[in-house]
Amino acid sequence: MTDRLRISFAQINPTVGDLRGNLELIRKARAEAAGQGADLVVTPELALTGYPPEDLILKPDFLRHCDEAFMELVEDTKDGGPGLIVGAPVVNNLHGDNPFLQASSPLRSSVYNAALLIDEGKLLGWRGKHCLCDYGVFDEERVFATAPLAGPLTFRGVRLGVLICEDLWRSDVCETLAETGAEMLVGINGSQYHSEKPEIRMQVALQRVQEAELPLAYLNMVGGQDDLVFDGASFVLNSDSSLAAQAAAFKEVVFATDWNRGDDGNWSCQSEEKTAPLEENESIYCALVLGLKDYIRKNGFPGIVIGMSGGIDSALSAAIAVDAIGAEKVRLVMMPSPYTSGHSLEDAAQAAQLLGVRYDNVPIEPAMKAFETMLAPVFGETEADTTEENIQARSRGLTLMAISNKLGSMVLSTGNKSEMAVGYATLYGDMCGGFNALKDVYKTRVFALSRWRNENRPACALGPDGPVMPERIITKPPSAELKPDQTDQDSLPEYDVLDAILDRLIELEQPVDDIVAAGFEEATVRRVWRMLDLAEYKRRQSTPGVKVTSRDLARDRRYPITNRYRG
Repeated sequence: MTDRLRISFAQINPTVGDLRGNLELIRKARAEAAGQGADLVVTPELALTGYPPEDLILKPDFLRHCDEAFMELVEDTKDGGPGLIVGAPVVNNLHGDNPFLQASSPLRSSVYNAALLIDEGKLLGWRGKHCLCDYGVFDEERVFATAPLAGPLTFRGVRLGVLICEDLWRSDVCETLAETGAEMLVGINGSQYHSEKPEIRMQVALQRVQEAELPLAYLNMVGGQDDLVFDGASFVLNSDSSLAAQAAAFKEVVFATDWNRGDDGNWSCQSEEKTAPLEENESIYCALVLGLKDYIRKNGFPGIVIGMSGGIDSALSAAIAVDAIGAEKVRLVMMPSPYTSGHSLEDAAQAAQLLGVRYDNVPIEPAMKAFETMLAPVFGETEADTTEENIQARSRGLTLMAISNKLGSMVLSTGNKSEMAVGYATLYGDMCGGFNALKDVYKTRVFALSRWRNENRPACALGPDGPVMPERIITKPPSAELKPDQTDQDSLPEYDVLDAILDRLIELEQPVDDIVAAGFEEATVRRVWRMLDLAEYKRRQSTPGVKVTSRDLARDRRYPITNRYRG
Protein backbone atom coordinates (compact mmCIF):
# COMPACT_ATOMS: atom_id res chain seq x y z
CA MET A 1 0.00 0.00 0.00
CA THR A 2 1.38 3.39 -1.03
CA ASP A 3 0.98 6.73 0.70
CA ARG A 4 1.78 8.80 -2.39
CA LEU A 5 0.43 8.95 -5.91
CA ARG A 6 1.09 11.24 -8.82
CA ILE A 7 -1.99 11.36 -11.02
CA SER A 8 -1.99 13.18 -14.34
CA PHE A 9 -5.29 14.28 -15.81
CA ALA A 10 -5.55 14.37 -19.61
CA GLN A 11 -7.93 17.19 -20.56
CA ILE A 12 -7.98 16.20 -24.23
CA ASN A 13 -10.09 16.82 -27.34
CA PRO A 14 -11.20 13.50 -28.90
CA THR A 15 -13.20 13.27 -32.12
CA VAL A 16 -16.34 11.15 -32.27
CA GLY A 17 -15.71 8.00 -34.29
CA ASP A 18 -11.99 8.62 -34.86
CA LEU A 19 -10.82 5.57 -32.93
CA ARG A 20 -7.28 5.59 -34.32
CA GLY A 21 -6.92 9.32 -33.80
CA ASN A 22 -8.28 9.12 -30.26
CA LEU A 23 -6.00 6.17 -29.49
CA GLU A 24 -3.00 8.24 -30.51
CA LEU A 25 -4.32 11.19 -28.51
CA ILE A 26 -4.47 9.00 -25.39
CA ARG A 27 -1.02 7.60 -26.10
CA LYS A 28 0.40 11.09 -26.50
CA ALA A 29 -1.19 12.16 -23.20
CA ARG A 30 0.19 9.07 -21.47
CA ALA A 31 3.69 9.78 -22.80
CA GLU A 32 3.47 13.36 -21.53
CA ALA A 33 2.24 12.10 -18.16
CA ALA A 34 5.10 9.60 -18.02
CA GLY A 35 7.46 12.55 -18.46
CA GLN A 36 5.74 14.15 -15.47
CA GLY A 37 6.47 11.04 -13.40
CA ALA A 38 2.84 10.01 -13.17
CA ASP A 39 1.71 6.73 -11.65
CA LEU A 40 -1.74 7.00 -13.22
CA VAL A 41 -3.24 8.86 -16.18
CA VAL A 42 -6.96 9.64 -16.28
CA THR A 43 -8.81 10.31 -19.55
CA PRO A 44 -12.29 11.83 -19.99
CA GLU A 45 -15.64 10.13 -20.50
CA LEU A 46 -15.65 7.95 -23.64
CA ALA A 47 -12.27 9.36 -24.65
CA LEU A 48 -11.69 6.38 -26.92
CA THR A 49 -14.85 6.91 -28.98
CA GLY A 50 -15.41 10.63 -28.57
CA TYR A 51 -18.55 11.91 -26.90
CA PRO A 52 -21.45 11.64 -27.48
CA PRO A 53 -21.16 8.69 -29.90
CA GLU A 54 -24.95 8.41 -30.21
CA ASP A 55 -26.06 5.56 -32.51
CA LEU A 56 -22.51 4.56 -33.39
CA ILE A 57 -22.86 2.42 -30.25
CA LEU A 58 -25.46 0.32 -32.10
CA LYS A 59 -22.95 -0.69 -34.79
CA PRO A 60 -21.28 -4.09 -34.12
CA ASP A 61 -18.23 -3.11 -36.19
CA PHE A 62 -17.79 0.05 -34.16
CA LEU A 63 -17.70 -1.93 -30.90
CA ARG A 64 -15.30 -4.43 -32.46
CA HIS A 65 -12.93 -1.65 -33.49
CA CYS A 66 -13.22 -0.15 -29.99
CA ASP A 67 -12.16 -3.55 -28.68
CA GLU A 68 -9.09 -3.59 -30.91
CA ALA A 69 -8.06 -0.06 -29.97
CA PHE A 70 -8.58 -0.69 -26.27
CA MET A 71 -6.51 -3.88 -26.32
CA GLU A 72 -3.65 -1.89 -27.84
CA LEU A 73 -3.78 0.42 -24.83
CA VAL A 74 -3.72 -2.58 -22.51
CA GLU A 75 -0.65 -3.83 -24.33
CA ASP A 76 0.97 -0.38 -24.04
CA THR A 77 0.84 -0.53 -20.24
CA LYS A 78 3.28 -3.47 -20.21
CA ASP A 79 6.05 -0.88 -20.67
CA GLY A 80 6.29 -0.12 -16.95
CA GLY A 81 4.84 3.35 -17.39
CA PRO A 82 1.74 4.84 -15.78
CA GLY A 83 -1.56 3.04 -15.51
CA LEU A 84 -4.63 4.34 -17.31
CA ILE A 85 -8.26 5.05 -16.62
CA VAL A 86 -9.87 5.03 -20.06
CA GLY A 87 -13.38 6.15 -20.94
CA ALA A 88 -14.79 3.57 -23.39
CA PRO A 89 -17.94 1.51 -24.07
CA VAL A 90 -18.21 -1.91 -22.44
CA VAL A 91 -20.58 -4.77 -23.26
CA ASN A 92 -21.92 -6.50 -20.17
CA ASN A 93 -21.27 -10.04 -21.43
CA LEU A 94 -17.56 -10.09 -20.64
CA HIS A 95 -15.31 -12.55 -22.41
CA GLY A 96 -12.28 -13.33 -20.29
CA ASP A 97 -10.16 -10.22 -19.84
CA ASN A 98 -11.75 -8.65 -22.92
CA PRO A 99 -14.52 -6.21 -21.91
CA PHE A 100 -16.05 -6.16 -25.39
CA LEU A 101 -18.57 -8.59 -26.82
CA GLN A 102 -17.79 -10.00 -30.27
CA ALA A 103 -21.42 -10.12 -31.32
CA SER A 104 -23.14 -9.79 -34.65
CA SER A 105 -25.80 -7.44 -33.26
CA PRO A 106 -25.28 -5.55 -29.98
CA LEU A 107 -28.41 -5.04 -27.93
CA ARG A 108 -29.18 -1.52 -26.80
CA SER A 109 -29.48 -2.79 -23.25
CA SER A 110 -26.08 -4.52 -23.29
CA VAL A 111 -23.59 -1.66 -23.64
CA TYR A 112 -22.27 0.45 -20.77
CA ASN A 113 -20.65 3.87 -20.83
CA ALA A 114 -17.66 2.87 -18.74
CA ALA A 115 -14.35 3.73 -17.11
CA LEU A 116 -11.72 0.99 -17.40
CA LEU A 117 -8.61 0.75 -15.21
CA ILE A 118 -5.56 -0.86 -16.81
CA ASP A 119 -2.01 -1.32 -15.57
CA GLU A 120 0.96 -3.58 -16.34
CA GLY A 121 -0.79 -5.12 -19.31
CA LYS A 122 -3.94 -6.08 -17.39
CA LEU A 123 -7.50 -4.89 -17.08
CA LEU A 124 -7.85 -4.36 -13.32
CA GLY A 125 -11.55 -3.62 -13.44
CA TRP A 126 -14.18 -1.26 -14.79
CA ARG A 127 -17.21 0.70 -13.64
CA GLY A 128 -20.22 1.63 -15.73
CA LYS A 129 -22.22 4.84 -15.64
CA HIS A 130 -25.14 4.46 -13.26
CA CYS A 131 -26.96 7.76 -13.86
CA LEU A 132 -27.49 8.05 -17.60
CA CYS A 133 -27.91 11.53 -19.00
CA ASP A 134 -31.30 11.51 -20.68
CA TYR A 135 -32.39 15.14 -20.82
CA GLY A 136 -31.55 18.27 -22.74
CA VAL A 137 -29.20 17.49 -25.61
CA PHE A 138 -28.32 13.95 -24.43
CA ASP A 139 -30.20 10.70 -25.02
CA GLU A 140 -27.99 8.06 -23.42
CA GLU A 141 -30.79 5.67 -22.51
CA ARG A 142 -31.24 5.12 -26.23
CA VAL A 143 -27.90 3.32 -26.55
CA PHE A 144 -26.51 2.57 -23.07
CA ALA A 145 -27.59 0.35 -20.20
CA THR A 146 -27.78 1.58 -16.60
CA ALA A 147 -24.84 0.15 -14.68
CA PRO A 148 -25.42 -1.09 -11.13
CA LEU A 149 -24.07 0.80 -8.15
CA ALA A 150 -20.60 -0.51 -7.33
CA GLY A 151 -17.66 0.05 -5.04
CA PRO A 152 -14.19 1.46 -5.74
CA LEU A 153 -11.44 0.15 -8.00
CA THR A 154 -8.04 -0.58 -6.49
CA PHE A 155 -4.92 0.87 -8.09
CA ARG A 156 -1.57 0.04 -6.47
CA GLY A 157 -3.25 -0.37 -3.13
CA VAL A 158 -5.37 2.79 -3.30
CA ARG A 159 -9.16 2.50 -3.52
CA LEU A 160 -10.39 4.89 -6.23
CA GLY A 161 -14.05 5.84 -6.31
CA VAL A 162 -14.52 6.15 -10.06
CA LEU A 163 -17.67 7.84 -11.34
CA ILE A 164 -18.80 9.05 -14.76
CA CYS A 165 -20.21 12.53 -15.39
CA GLU A 166 -23.93 12.41 -14.50
CA ASP A 167 -23.09 10.13 -11.56
CA LEU A 168 -21.83 13.26 -9.80
CA TRP A 169 -25.13 15.11 -10.16
CA ARG A 170 -27.01 12.70 -7.91
CA SER A 171 -25.85 11.66 -4.49
CA ASP A 172 -26.30 7.86 -4.55
CA VAL A 173 -23.16 6.99 -6.56
CA CYS A 174 -20.77 9.01 -4.40
CA GLU A 175 -22.55 7.80 -1.27
CA THR A 176 -22.11 4.18 -2.33
CA LEU A 177 -18.43 4.73 -3.15
CA ALA A 178 -17.78 6.36 0.22
CA GLU A 179 -19.61 3.63 2.12
CA THR A 180 -17.69 0.88 0.32
CA GLY A 181 -14.25 2.24 1.16
CA ALA A 182 -13.27 4.73 -1.54
CA GLU A 183 -10.33 6.89 -0.47
CA MET A 184 -10.80 9.53 -3.17
CA LEU A 185 -13.34 10.28 -5.89
CA VAL A 186 -12.23 10.42 -9.53
CA GLY A 187 -14.82 11.65 -12.01
CA ILE A 188 -14.41 11.43 -15.78
CA ASN A 189 -16.69 13.75 -17.67
CA GLY A 190 -18.08 14.90 -20.98
CA SER A 191 -19.86 17.90 -19.48
CA GLN A 192 -21.08 20.30 -22.16
CA TYR A 193 -20.71 24.03 -21.74
CA HIS A 194 -23.20 26.79 -21.32
CA SER A 195 -22.56 30.17 -19.77
CA GLU A 196 -23.86 29.24 -16.31
CA LYS A 197 -22.47 25.69 -16.25
CA PRO A 198 -19.01 26.19 -14.66
CA GLU A 199 -20.47 27.70 -11.49
CA ILE A 200 -23.30 25.14 -11.30
CA ARG A 201 -20.81 22.31 -11.81
CA MET A 202 -18.57 23.56 -9.01
CA GLN A 203 -21.46 23.88 -6.57
CA VAL A 204 -22.57 20.29 -7.27
CA ALA A 205 -19.02 19.03 -6.80
CA LEU A 206 -18.70 20.85 -3.48
CA GLN A 207 -21.93 19.25 -2.31
CA ARG A 208 -20.66 15.76 -3.13
CA VAL A 209 -17.31 16.43 -1.39
CA GLN A 210 -19.09 17.58 1.74
CA GLU A 211 -21.43 14.59 1.73
CA ALA A 212 -18.73 11.97 1.10
CA GLU A 213 -15.98 13.72 3.11
CA LEU A 214 -13.56 12.70 0.37
CA PRO A 215 -11.41 14.65 -2.10
CA LEU A 216 -12.74 14.82 -5.66
CA ALA A 217 -10.91 15.06 -8.98
CA TYR A 218 -13.15 16.30 -11.79
CA LEU A 219 -11.71 15.73 -15.28
CA ASN A 220 -13.67 17.20 -18.18
CA MET A 221 -12.98 16.81 -21.89
CA VAL A 222 -12.46 19.83 -24.13
CA GLY A 223 -13.50 20.51 -27.70
CA GLY A 224 -16.40 21.02 -30.09
CA GLN A 225 -18.72 18.27 -31.27
CA ASP A 226 -21.42 19.45 -33.70
CA ASP A 227 -23.49 21.93 -31.65
CA LEU A 228 -21.85 21.07 -28.32
CA VAL A 229 -18.72 22.51 -26.75
CA PHE A 230 -16.89 20.86 -23.88
CA ASP A 231 -14.99 23.46 -21.93
CA GLY A 232 -12.48 21.42 -19.96
CA ALA A 233 -11.93 23.59 -16.86
CA SER A 234 -11.09 20.45 -14.86
CA PHE A 235 -10.47 20.81 -11.13
CA VAL A 236 -9.63 19.03 -7.89
CA LEU A 237 -11.25 19.69 -4.53
CA ASN A 238 -9.78 18.44 -1.27
CA SER A 239 -12.05 16.97 1.38
CA ASP A 240 -12.13 20.33 3.20
CA SER A 241 -13.65 21.83 0.00
CA SER A 242 -10.50 23.79 -0.81
CA LEU A 243 -9.54 24.11 -4.49
CA ALA A 244 -6.35 22.11 -5.09
CA ALA A 245 -6.19 22.40 -8.89
CA GLN A 246 -7.97 24.30 -11.66
CA ALA A 247 -7.16 23.69 -15.32
CA ALA A 248 -7.67 26.24 -18.08
CA ALA A 249 -10.95 26.35 -19.97
CA PHE A 250 -11.15 25.62 -23.73
CA LYS A 251 -7.58 24.31 -23.85
CA GLU A 252 -6.00 20.87 -24.07
CA VAL A 253 -3.67 20.20 -21.18
CA VAL A 254 -2.20 17.25 -19.27
CA PHE A 255 -1.68 18.35 -15.69
CA ALA A 256 -0.02 16.50 -12.83
CA THR A 257 -1.32 16.32 -9.27
CA ASP A 258 0.43 14.97 -6.18
CA TRP A 259 -1.63 12.99 -3.69
CA ASN A 260 -0.50 12.19 -0.17
CA ARG A 261 -2.04 10.10 2.59
CA GLY A 262 -1.94 11.98 5.88
CA ASP A 263 -1.36 10.58 9.36
CA ASP A 264 -5.14 10.37 9.75
CA GLY A 265 -5.34 8.10 6.71
CA ASN A 266 -7.04 10.72 4.55
CA TRP A 267 -5.77 11.75 1.12
CA SER A 268 -5.14 15.28 -0.05
CA CYS A 269 -3.99 16.79 -3.33
CA GLN A 270 -1.46 19.42 -4.27
CA SER A 271 -0.96 20.89 -7.73
CA GLU A 272 0.59 23.88 -9.44
CA GLU A 273 -2.25 23.91 -12.00
CA LYS A 274 -4.42 26.83 -10.86
CA THR A 275 -5.79 28.88 -13.74
CA ALA A 276 -8.24 31.65 -12.96
CA PRO A 277 -11.70 31.12 -14.51
CA LEU A 278 -12.75 33.32 -17.43
CA GLU A 279 -15.25 36.12 -17.05
CA GLU A 280 -18.59 35.59 -18.78
CA ASN A 281 -18.08 37.36 -22.12
CA GLU A 282 -14.64 35.83 -22.64
CA SER A 283 -15.98 32.41 -21.69
CA ILE A 284 -18.85 32.62 -24.18
CA TYR A 285 -16.61 34.05 -26.90
CA CYS A 286 -14.01 31.30 -26.51
CA ALA A 287 -16.78 28.68 -26.59
CA LEU A 288 -17.97 30.10 -29.91
CA VAL A 289 -14.43 30.14 -31.30
CA LEU A 290 -13.68 26.57 -30.21
CA GLY A 291 -17.05 25.25 -31.40
CA LEU A 292 -16.54 26.74 -34.86
CA LYS A 293 -12.86 25.80 -35.03
CA ASP A 294 -13.51 22.14 -34.27
CA TYR A 295 -16.49 21.94 -36.61
CA ILE A 296 -14.27 23.15 -39.45
CA ARG A 297 -11.25 21.06 -38.43
CA LYS A 298 -13.01 17.81 -37.61
CA ASN A 299 -15.14 17.90 -40.76
CA GLY A 300 -12.25 18.82 -43.04
CA PHE A 301 -13.45 22.14 -44.49
CA PRO A 302 -10.65 24.23 -46.04
CA GLY A 303 -12.14 27.56 -44.97
CA ILE A 304 -15.17 29.76 -44.35
CA VAL A 305 -17.15 32.16 -46.52
CA ILE A 306 -19.46 34.74 -44.91
CA GLY A 307 -22.02 37.11 -46.38
CA MET A 308 -20.83 40.47 -45.04
CA SER A 309 -23.68 42.96 -44.71
CA GLY A 310 -22.11 45.80 -42.75
CA GLY A 311 -24.27 44.75 -39.79
CA ILE A 312 -23.26 43.52 -36.38
CA ASP A 313 -24.13 39.83 -36.77
CA SER A 314 -21.96 39.28 -39.84
CA ALA A 315 -19.18 41.40 -38.34
CA LEU A 316 -19.09 39.36 -35.12
CA SER A 317 -19.33 36.11 -37.09
CA ALA A 318 -16.35 37.23 -39.19
CA ALA A 319 -14.31 38.04 -36.08
CA ILE A 320 -15.11 34.64 -34.55
CA ALA A 321 -14.19 32.90 -37.81
CA VAL A 322 -10.83 34.67 -38.04
CA ASP A 323 -10.10 33.96 -34.38
CA ALA A 324 -11.00 30.29 -34.94
CA ILE A 325 -9.11 29.40 -38.13
CA GLY A 326 -7.04 32.43 -39.15
CA ALA A 327 -7.59 35.29 -41.60
CA GLU A 328 -6.09 33.43 -44.57
CA LYS A 329 -8.93 30.85 -44.45
CA VAL A 330 -11.82 33.33 -44.23
CA ARG A 331 -13.50 35.08 -47.18
CA LEU A 332 -16.06 37.88 -46.80
CA VAL A 333 -18.55 38.67 -49.56
CA MET A 334 -20.55 41.91 -49.66
CA MET A 335 -23.66 41.46 -51.83
CA PRO A 336 -25.25 44.91 -52.08
CA SER A 337 -28.75 45.57 -53.38
CA PRO A 338 -30.20 48.97 -54.35
CA TYR A 339 -31.25 49.30 -50.69
CA THR A 340 -27.80 48.77 -49.21
CA SER A 341 -26.67 51.97 -47.54
CA GLY A 342 -23.36 53.68 -48.17
CA HIS A 343 -22.35 53.30 -44.54
CA SER A 344 -22.94 49.53 -44.72
CA LEU A 345 -20.57 49.30 -47.68
CA GLU A 346 -17.99 51.39 -45.82
CA ASP A 347 -18.38 49.47 -42.54
CA ALA A 348 -18.15 46.03 -44.17
CA ALA A 349 -14.99 46.99 -46.07
CA GLN A 350 -13.41 48.48 -42.95
CA ALA A 351 -14.22 45.37 -40.87
CA ALA A 352 -12.59 43.21 -43.53
CA GLN A 353 -9.53 45.45 -43.46
CA LEU A 354 -9.30 45.30 -39.65
CA LEU A 355 -9.48 41.50 -39.78
CA GLY A 356 -7.05 41.22 -42.69
CA VAL A 357 -9.29 38.96 -44.79
CA ARG A 358 -10.19 38.69 -48.46
CA TYR A 359 -13.20 40.84 -49.34
CA ASP A 360 -15.33 40.52 -52.49
CA ASN A 361 -18.17 42.73 -53.72
CA VAL A 362 -20.85 40.89 -55.71
CA PRO A 363 -23.96 43.07 -56.38
CA ILE A 364 -27.26 41.13 -56.48
CA GLU A 365 -29.31 43.66 -58.48
CA PRO A 366 -28.91 41.62 -61.70
CA ALA A 367 -30.38 38.59 -59.92
CA MET A 368 -33.23 40.68 -58.50
CA LYS A 369 -34.10 41.94 -62.00
CA ALA A 370 -33.88 38.44 -63.42
CA PHE A 371 -36.33 37.11 -60.85
CA GLU A 372 -38.62 40.08 -61.44
CA THR A 373 -38.68 39.29 -65.16
CA MET A 374 -39.09 35.56 -64.62
CA LEU A 375 -41.97 35.92 -62.18
CA ALA A 376 -43.82 38.80 -63.84
CA PRO A 377 -46.25 36.51 -65.69
CA VAL A 378 -47.15 34.81 -62.40
CA PHE A 379 -47.15 37.83 -60.07
CA GLY A 380 -49.00 40.09 -62.50
CA GLU A 381 -49.98 43.46 -60.99
CA THR A 382 -49.65 42.39 -57.33
CA GLU A 383 -48.00 44.87 -54.95
CA ALA A 384 -44.43 44.35 -53.79
CA ASP A 385 -44.23 42.85 -50.28
CA THR A 386 -41.99 40.55 -48.25
CA THR A 387 -41.79 38.25 -51.28
CA GLU A 388 -39.44 40.68 -53.00
CA GLU A 389 -37.48 41.12 -49.77
CA ASN A 390 -37.04 37.36 -49.51
CA ILE A 391 -35.87 37.19 -53.13
CA GLN A 392 -32.99 39.46 -52.12
CA ALA A 393 -32.06 37.21 -49.21
CA ARG A 394 -32.33 34.11 -51.41
CA SER A 395 -30.23 35.71 -54.12
CA ARG A 396 -27.53 36.23 -51.52
CA GLY A 397 -27.92 32.66 -50.26
CA LEU A 398 -27.61 31.33 -53.81
CA THR A 399 -24.50 33.44 -54.35
CA LEU A 400 -22.81 32.23 -51.18
CA MET A 401 -23.65 28.59 -51.84
CA ALA A 402 -22.28 28.91 -55.39
CA ILE A 403 -19.00 30.28 -54.01
CA SER A 404 -18.94 27.46 -51.47
CA ASN A 405 -19.58 24.80 -54.12
CA LYS A 406 -16.95 26.21 -56.46
CA LEU A 407 -14.19 26.96 -53.94
CA GLY A 408 -14.92 24.45 -51.16
CA SER A 409 -15.22 26.81 -48.19
CA MET A 410 -18.17 26.34 -45.86
CA VAL A 411 -20.82 29.06 -45.67
CA LEU A 412 -21.14 30.38 -42.12
CA SER A 413 -24.65 31.70 -41.58
CA THR A 414 -24.97 34.64 -39.22
CA GLY A 415 -28.46 34.72 -37.68
CA ASN A 416 -28.66 35.11 -33.89
CA LYS A 417 -30.91 33.37 -31.36
CA SER A 418 -33.35 36.28 -31.14
CA GLU A 419 -33.97 36.13 -34.88
CA MET A 420 -34.14 32.34 -35.01
CA ALA A 421 -36.58 32.31 -32.09
CA VAL A 422 -39.16 34.55 -33.77
CA GLY A 423 -38.54 33.55 -37.39
CA TYR A 424 -36.94 36.85 -38.45
CA ALA A 425 -34.91 35.02 -41.08
CA THR A 426 -35.42 33.74 -44.62
CA LEU A 427 -35.39 30.06 -45.47
CA TYR A 428 -32.91 29.34 -48.29
CA GLY A 429 -31.67 32.92 -47.89
CA ASP A 430 -29.78 34.21 -44.86
CA MET A 431 -30.37 30.80 -43.23
CA CYS A 432 -28.17 29.10 -45.86
CA GLY A 433 -24.96 27.59 -44.58
CA GLY A 434 -23.23 24.68 -42.93
CA PHE A 435 -22.87 26.09 -39.42
CA ASN A 436 -23.82 29.13 -37.36
CA ALA A 437 -21.62 30.43 -34.56
CA LEU A 438 -24.33 32.81 -33.28
CA LYS A 439 -27.29 30.42 -33.37
CA ASP A 440 -27.60 30.32 -29.57
CA VAL A 441 -26.53 33.93 -28.91
CA TYR A 442 -29.24 36.49 -28.16
CA LYS A 443 -28.97 39.83 -29.97
CA THR A 444 -28.22 41.73 -26.75
CA ARG A 445 -25.31 39.33 -26.16
CA VAL A 446 -24.15 39.89 -29.76
CA PHE A 447 -23.75 43.58 -28.90
CA ALA A 448 -21.96 42.75 -25.64
CA LEU A 449 -19.55 40.32 -27.30
CA SER A 450 -18.81 42.77 -30.12
CA ARG A 451 -17.93 45.52 -27.66
CA TRP A 452 -15.87 43.08 -25.61
CA ARG A 453 -13.90 41.74 -28.60
CA ASN A 454 -13.17 45.24 -29.84
CA GLU A 455 -11.48 45.91 -26.50
CA ASN A 456 -9.91 42.49 -25.84
CA ARG A 457 -8.00 39.77 -27.65
CA PRO A 458 -8.54 36.48 -25.80
CA ALA A 459 -5.91 33.76 -25.58
CA CYS A 460 -8.07 31.57 -27.83
CA ALA A 461 -7.93 34.06 -30.72
CA LEU A 462 -5.86 33.86 -33.91
CA GLY A 463 -7.13 37.27 -35.02
CA PRO A 464 -5.64 40.72 -34.52
CA ASP A 465 -5.17 42.85 -31.45
CA GLY A 466 -7.34 45.94 -31.31
CA PRO A 467 -10.79 46.55 -32.83
CA VAL A 468 -12.21 43.92 -35.20
CA MET A 469 -15.10 46.06 -36.47
CA PRO A 470 -15.87 49.78 -36.79
CA GLU A 471 -17.65 51.32 -33.80
CA ARG A 472 -20.53 52.37 -36.07
CA ILE A 473 -21.44 48.73 -36.68
CA ILE A 474 -22.14 48.43 -32.95
CA THR A 475 -23.94 51.73 -32.47
CA LYS A 476 -26.18 52.02 -35.55
CA PRO A 477 -29.76 50.66 -35.49
CA PRO A 478 -29.84 47.08 -36.83
CA SER A 479 -31.42 46.68 -40.26
CA ALA A 480 -31.88 43.95 -42.86
CA GLU A 481 -31.78 46.70 -45.53
CA LEU A 482 -34.31 44.95 -47.77
CA LYS A 483 -36.36 48.10 -48.38
CA PRO A 484 -35.84 51.86 -47.89
CA ASP A 485 -35.22 53.10 -44.33
CA GLN A 486 -35.89 49.68 -42.80
CA THR A 487 -34.91 48.79 -39.22
CA ASP A 488 -35.40 45.56 -37.28
CA GLN A 489 -37.76 47.35 -34.91
CA ASP A 490 -40.25 47.82 -37.75
CA SER A 491 -41.03 44.13 -37.20
CA LEU A 492 -39.75 43.33 -33.72
CA PRO A 493 -39.83 44.81 -30.21
CA GLU A 494 -36.67 46.51 -28.98
CA TYR A 495 -34.06 43.80 -28.52
CA ASP A 496 -33.64 44.29 -24.77
CA VAL A 497 -37.39 43.71 -24.35
CA LEU A 498 -37.52 40.89 -26.91
CA ASP A 499 -34.58 39.02 -25.39
CA ALA A 500 -35.91 39.35 -21.84
CA ILE A 501 -39.24 37.87 -22.94
CA LEU A 502 -37.59 35.12 -24.97
CA ASP A 503 -35.36 34.15 -22.04
CA ARG A 504 -38.46 33.67 -19.90
CA LEU A 505 -40.31 31.75 -22.62
CA ILE A 506 -37.39 29.52 -23.67
CA GLU A 507 -34.96 29.09 -20.80
CA LEU A 508 -37.52 29.30 -17.98
CA GLU A 509 -40.69 28.06 -19.77
CA GLN A 510 -42.70 30.70 -17.91
CA PRO A 511 -46.43 31.07 -18.69
CA VAL A 512 -47.48 34.26 -20.44
CA ASP A 513 -49.38 35.45 -17.35
CA ASP A 514 -46.24 35.18 -15.20
CA ILE A 515 -44.22 37.19 -17.73
CA VAL A 516 -46.91 39.88 -17.83
CA ALA A 517 -46.94 39.93 -14.03
CA ALA A 518 -43.19 40.60 -14.14
CA GLY A 519 -43.91 43.93 -15.85
CA PHE A 520 -44.01 43.21 -19.59
CA GLU A 521 -46.80 44.46 -21.82
CA GLU A 522 -49.30 41.64 -22.40
CA ALA A 523 -49.80 42.32 -26.11
CA THR A 524 -46.04 42.23 -26.69
CA VAL A 525 -45.58 39.02 -24.71
CA ARG A 526 -48.39 37.27 -26.60
CA ARG A 527 -47.03 38.49 -29.91
CA VAL A 528 -43.54 37.20 -29.12
CA TRP A 529 -44.90 33.87 -27.88
CA ARG A 530 -46.93 33.52 -31.07
CA MET A 531 -43.89 34.27 -33.27
CA LEU A 532 -41.81 31.77 -31.30
CA ASP A 533 -44.48 29.12 -31.76
CA LEU A 534 -44.96 29.68 -35.49
CA ALA A 535 -41.24 29.70 -36.35
CA GLU A 536 -40.63 26.09 -35.34
CA TYR A 537 -40.69 24.91 -38.96
CA LYS A 538 -37.88 27.33 -39.84
CA ARG A 539 -35.73 26.28 -36.93
CA ARG A 540 -36.03 22.63 -37.96
CA GLN A 541 -34.36 23.58 -41.26
CA SER A 542 -31.60 25.69 -39.78
CA THR A 543 -27.90 24.86 -39.58
CA PRO A 544 -26.27 23.46 -36.43
CA GLY A 545 -24.65 26.05 -34.19
CA VAL A 546 -22.72 26.39 -30.94
CA LYS A 547 -24.77 25.94 -27.78
CA VAL A 548 -23.88 28.54 -25.12
CA THR A 549 -27.15 29.03 -23.19
CA SER A 550 -28.85 26.63 -20.81
CA ARG A 551 -31.56 25.83 -23.37
CA ASP A 552 -30.97 26.07 -27.08
CA LEU A 553 -33.61 26.03 -29.81
CA ALA A 554 -32.51 22.75 -31.37
CA ARG A 555 -32.13 19.66 -29.18
CA ASP A 556 -32.95 21.22 -25.79
CA ARG A 557 -36.35 22.57 -26.87
CA ARG A 558 -38.41 20.13 -28.92
CA TYR A 559 -41.83 21.36 -29.93
CA PRO A 560 -44.03 19.87 -32.68
CA ILE A 561 -44.33 21.85 -35.90
CA THR A 562 -47.96 20.81 -36.29
CA ASN A 563 -49.29 22.22 -33.05
CA ARG A 564 -52.65 23.88 -32.36
CA TYR A 565 -52.07 24.65 -28.70
CA ARG A 566 -52.45 28.39 -28.26
CA GLY A 567 -52.54 28.76 -24.48
